Order: sequence, then structure tokens, then C-alpha cells
Amino acid sequence: MMDLHRLRLLSELRRRGTVAAVAQALAYSPSTVSHQLAVLQREVGAELFRREGRVLRLTSAAYVLADHADALLARVEQAEAEVAATAGRVAGVVRVACFPTAVSLVGPAMAQLAGRHPGVRVETTVTEPHVALDMVQSRSCDLAICDEFDSDPRPRVPGLHFAELDPDRIWLVVPRDHPQAAAPAARLGELADEIWACGPADTSHGRIVAEVCRERGGFAPDIRHRTSDAQALLFLVAAGQAVTLLPELARPEQAVEVAAVAIEGPPVVRRILAVVRDTALRDPAVSAVRAALRPPASHYLYATDSPSSRRS
Repeated sequence: MMDLHRLRLLSELRRRGTVAAVAQALAYSPSTVSHQLAVLQREVGAELFRREGRVLRLTSAAYVLADHADALLARVEQAEAEVAATAGRVAGVVRVACFPTAVSLVGPAMAQLAGRHPGVRVETTVTEPHVALDMVQSRSCDLAICDEFDSDPRPRVPGLHFAELDPDRIWLVVPRDHPQAAAPAARLGELADEIWACGPADTSHGRIVAEVCRERGGFAPDIRHRTSDAQALLFLVAAGQAVTLLPELARPEQAVEVAAVAIEGPPVVRRILAVVRDTALRDPAVSAVRAALRPPASHYLYATDSPSSRRS
């Protein structure tokens, strides 16, 4: 009888290419992964791997077995979901991976679940959106919350179900005494000489700041500060050291030293996606978490007034 855990390691090795990558993704040591794969090879009684230098190459037999591993893991998860649905149980652990500002969605959802379904335990990991997607693919989490823009969509991976939550509007955030702070809508072209702060260049936030400045303002922003921490960005703006763009989920209106201003033209928005594996769609606990992820404040996400003006 082959062990499902070892089959999962084989599946991940095919997807990621190296033992080191599998170990990093699943929080094991490389020696543990190598040992478990060696045990799997003995269990199967066929050559699954060939060593080429320091790289472990999969044989044809390994590729055949990896196909079966994927099918078996999917069927087991589907069976668990369908049994739970048939039994009418809304209970169990749901592991959620989300980007930092999405915690403002997860927090209220957990509070709602605690009252409606106390048997559901939500465990949260805060990480970058692409990592969250990778985690749901590798079965390291059950639900991923990620974002995307029209110009930077997430790949629709087979076997994953993508559901859109409420859209999240993007605002210009400037110091409270900035000339644009009281404007009904900011003309980004007038901020071409400002110092900007945003996420790293390889993140969706870093890319969207550069893109919006180029398309709406006609300039390449002078980006001097990069961080994925929304609070750090707000601190920089409050200190008068930068301006930035931030989503409404970052709650810029709560920082009294800054002003959140609409951007002239059509609203700049990002989509928020809840992603689960197809085989988990019928799981009652996962479905309960997905249903709870609709924020009660969603009615103002497309409002024409700024968060700062709503605060007063």
C-alpha cells in the first residue's frame, strides 16, 4: 500500500523540479524529503528517480505514478468533502492564506463564523498573493485570498476554483497638508515631481503604482521606498516623505496624518479572489468560510467621496 503523504511529495517534486523547492514549500528539510521519496521508490518496486549530479530526475515510471498521485489526492479530498456534506457537519479546520490587507476581510469573517459555526476553526497565514496561490495548489492551505488587476491577472490554474469577492478601490494617499489633500479628485500628472513609495517591483502593488502613474499621469514615478507593509507606507506618507496609492482594505482613512483622495477618471480597482481547489467546493466548512468573506462595509467601495471625507 503506497503512502498518500509520499505520493504528495512525488507530485510536488514533479511540479517544482527540485527536492530543495519541495522542502521549502512544505516546510520540511531536504533530507526528510529525499528519505521519504526513497521509501516510496522501495514501496513501488520500480526506479522512480535518477541522480544527475545534485539533481534528482524523474523517470517515466515516476511521471506515470505522479499522474495517479494527483488523481488519488483529489479523490480523497473530494470524498472527505462529500462525506462531510452528507453528514451535515459544518466543522473542521480551514487553513487560509491571504495577503496582508486581506486580514481586514478575514477578521470579520472569523467573528461571523464563531457565532454561526463554532465548530469551524480558521487558521490564517499572511503572505504574498502568489505564495497563497501556490499554497492552495500544494494543499498547504484550503483557501487562498489574492488580488489581481485587469492588467495583471492571476493565471487560472486547472483544478482551482476562482470566485470574485467585492472589488477594492485604489486611492491616492498624501500627507494631510498636501495641496491635493482637499481635491475632489487628484490629477496624477501634478504629482510627477513627488517622491513615491510602493511595494517591491515584482509585486502587484509595485506594478500597479508604476502603471497608474504612467497611464493616468504620463510619468514614471520616482520610487525611493519599497515595502509590502501598508502601515509602513502610511508612516512614510504621514511623515511627509512620500505619496503612494493604497487600496481601501488598507484603511488609509484611519491614519489621521494622511488624506485618501480619489484619482481623476474611472475608479482604479483591484479584484479580490477567493481560491479553493475544485475538490473542496462541497466541503461545508470551506463553504462557510467563503460565504463569510463578504465584508459588511462593501457598499462604499465604489463611493465617489474619499475615505478621508467619510471619516469626518
